[in-house]
Amino acid sequence: MHEFKKLHDGSQLLHLPNAWDAGSARLFESLGATAIATTSAGVAWAQGYADNDHLPVDSAVAVAANIARVLKVPLSVDFENGYSADPDQVARNVLRLIQVGVAGINLEDGNDAPSLLAAKIGAIKQLAAQSGRDIFINTRTDVYLRGLAPEGEHVAEVLKRAVIYKAAGADGLFVPGLCKVDEIKAVVAGAGLPVNVMDWPDLPPADQLHQLGVARLSAGSGIPQALWSVAAGMAKSFLDTGNAGPLIARAMPYGDLQALFP
Repeated sequence: MHEFKKLHDGSQLLHLPNAWDAGSARLFESLGATAIATTSAGVAWAQGYADNDHLPVDSAVAVAANIARVLKVPLSVDFENGYSADPDQVARNVLRLIQVGVAGINLEDGNDAPSLLAAKIGAIKQLAAQSGRDIFINTRTDVYLRGLAPEGEHVAEVLKRAVIYKAAGADGLFVPGLCKVDEIKAVVAGAGLPVNVMDWPDLPPADQLHQLGVARLSAGSGIPQALWSVAAGMAKSFLDTGNAGPLIARAMPYGDLQALFP
């Protein structure tokens, strides 16, 4: 956890490609990622479930354990809402992640009251401390994604929630959908926590985000969404013609893939 937390010190922008299984995580690590995060959507789809808390917690933990098995860099798991409305149960769920080697989590508020997420954060930190461990809690607020405040009041609502989450023990603040320069400046200045944004249309380039004080940039579910589209096109071509199509010529060589897993 300490190594992962240090990556949020602002000395450079932490780029987090979001993986969905052990293979994609190992691939991204081999390309130079200093840490790996998961995408809850990508993980759920790969396991045959819809996103948004439909994945059974046992499956979520099993995927995390398998990813941690192949990595040397820190792993952060998108843990949705913790897979329970009970803060104590969420804490027990997160302890299972800690025990398999996970360094951080994303935990989201969604449509829940901020007080509920704060209670979950507090319960996680307390149980982790009792176990002699810790985990980086990146609190995701869906103020932008779900329109939880009127237009023009998004920043104020995000900062109000940041105060609550920081007091509960949060280590970072994730604001997907935040992309306007003036709003990024305001959130960075007022959050009191390392700020995480997500790849988004009209988001400033990475070097500008770093200059604005953003600590962390996530890819979100874009990579698996793109790959599902490519796979669908190639499979459809194969089913229709017996040929997987021109993209097969760009396939990663078998030997390169084998070499990822010594």
